[in-house]
Amino acid sequence: MTDTLVVLLGPTAVGKTELSIRLAKLLSCDIISADSRQIYKQIDIGTAKPTKEEQQEVRHHFIDILPLDQYYSAAQYEADALRLIASQSAAHPCQLMVGGSMMYIDAVTKGIDDIPTIEDETRQLMHHKFETEGLDALCAELRLLDPEYYDLVDKKNHKRIVHALEICYQTGRTYTSFRKNQTKDRPFRIIKIGLRRERDNLFARINRRVDQMMQQGLMDEARHLYPLRHLNSLNTVGYKELFKVLDGEWELPMAVERIKKNTRVYAKKQMTWFAHDADIHWIDVDKLTIEQQIQQIRALLE
Repeated sequence: MTDTLVVLLGPTAVGKTELSIRLAKLLSCDIISADSRQIYKQIDIGTAKPTKEEQQEVRHHFIDILPLDQYYSAAQYEADALRLIASQSAAHPCQLMVGGSMMYIDAVTKGIDDIPTIEDETRQLMHHKFETEGLDALCAELRLLDPEYYDLVDKKNHKRIVHALEICYQTGRTYTSFRKNQTKDRPFRIIKIGLRRERDNLFARINRRVDQMMQQGLMDEARHLYPLRHLNSLNTVGYKELFKVLDGEWELPMAVERIKKNTRVYAKKQMTWFAHDADIHWIDVDKLTIEQQIQQIRALLE
């Protein structure tokens, strides 16, 4: 197969890791991780990173490459991933990307708009405004500066509100003016393979995995990271709930249940996002053995 990127995607806990290792061995290639949290060092248990043994079986890229305080955007991932794909194309004409971070996957497969990288000074200013003035004040400001985007954006998603204002402040232009939403051509074929399960089964897997994370030492990991809790990279399900325990706001059993609930909510968002992509070939993993899943994928690649 020549110049092909296979993208194995799906919601959290659906079962991508085991299948991805089998698939990478079949294709004789590395794994390009598309996970916006596994990219950071120190957060291992809570992000369900592939184990050291799994990473030794198959080389993984974009895992454990950044310190927790370093900013990294989907646009940066797009550039870095495309550079990696190009560098490996001669030795590995068929490559494998695996993950569930919707923006990362779209960045590589569709391209994202050429939005300027935010300078640290602007980011700190907007973070301070959000902390001191609150989300409602920022929404009102966005309504004045970019009414078109204000009408579209989720008013409860503070990250999107803040980012749009960062663009307005830094460039003097509206965020809307940078949003073209045009799919970019890629010099390789893209085959997207999605894994899905019945919702009740997926949610049961999520609940079990959270229990396993707690048994593996997630509380100790959160305690170690507690002094860094202000970092955006740690505004992540699993850590932010346990930080409330360490703050004395919640009891541990309540925090564990919130982790399960918030992970299920995130999985719903992933499924909704992926459902709008008509290019995804879906595999119902509840009904198939891993060998049968491999056979279906091989048929797609022929």
